[in-house]
Amino acid sequence: MDSNFVDYVKICCRSGKGGAGSVHFHRDINTAKGGPDGGNGGRGGHIIVRGNKQLWTLIHLKYRKHVIAEEGENGSSANSSGKEGKDEILEVPLGTVAKDFDTGEVIFEITEDGQEEVLVAGGRGGLGNENFKTSTQQSPRYAQPGEPGKVEWKVLELKILADVGLVGFPNAGKSTLLSVVSAAKPEIADYPFTTLTPNLGIVKYYDYQSFVMADIPGIIEGAHEGKGLGIRFLRHIERNSILLFLVSCQSPDIYEEFKVLLNEVEQFNPELLYKKRILGITKCNTIDEELEKDLEKELKKKLKGHDKIPYIFFSSVSGAKIQELKDLLWQNINS
Repeated sequence: MDSNFVDYVKICCRSGKGGAGSVHFHRDINTAKGGPDGGNGGRGGHIIVRGNKQLWTLIHLKYRKHVIAEEGENGSSANSSGKEGKDEILEVPLGTVAKDFDTGEVIFEITEDGQEEVLVAGGRGGLGNENFKTSTQQSPRYAQPGEPGKVEWKVLELKILADVGLVGFPNAGKSTLLSVVSAAKPEIADYPFTTLTPNLGIVKYYDYQSFVMADIPGIIEGAHEGKGLGIRFLRHIERNSILLFLVSCQSPDIYEEFKVLLNEVEQFNPELLYKKRILGITKCNTIDEELEKDLEKELKKKLKGHDKIPYIFFSSVSGAKIQELKDLLWQNINS
């Protein structure tokens, strides 16, 4: 597996303790017994997550197992508040989801460049004794301690943001397609599971327009149950606006294979069925025109029912109908 692509990290976060409020009374040459003037303690440092569009992976956080923010300073005399503890900022790629490790609950998602969210809040600073002065209690001799920081395990999980996600069994031709329509250079070979990490490619269209395509590693039947490399890869599909299902023309039954892929996606997350879908039949350079027409006739008949989705036969190797495929994808992205 490509060690440079990291899409999951588990981190122990310790936010800063809040500074204590001060117990102090005003004293100067002219004042022997002044009123309370103890300042508030500073807030402890937060652990903050910030989106950075220049990042594509979480590798920079892979070995950072502990993140510790600064403590807030104590308050002091003359109503001086303590300095806030320095926040620790973790920069992450767009598409990163923060979760609680123990409960699995989603805390927030980072989808915009510069977006900042507090992962673990620092402790509040304590109030100084000046805050507790009342008409009946003129000289309070107490202040609040600062709140302790929190120690929590968090998970950062990357779900790739792309316009088009390629979905198919291993060896369906996803990597070859991506290498042909973009400048991406995924590993390609004629055996299953060549692609073990998602690859992104910028597909250029007319007039300097472009869209992002993600080659998501091949899934297998039962992937939603965690078989093979299933769950880890299926989550990348969630963020794609269009799912391009790829089935080889050499498949014993193109429609049945498409249905199996669709079922895996549905079992993983039923909401994914609301995304636009396109069926691409690959490797058409390996069959003649007559067989392609027969396969299309058979597929058309089976797609007559509820599966009314656009489909296209093409070949990444010969380049046949690649431009028509890009046209179809562009129309669906912008419709």
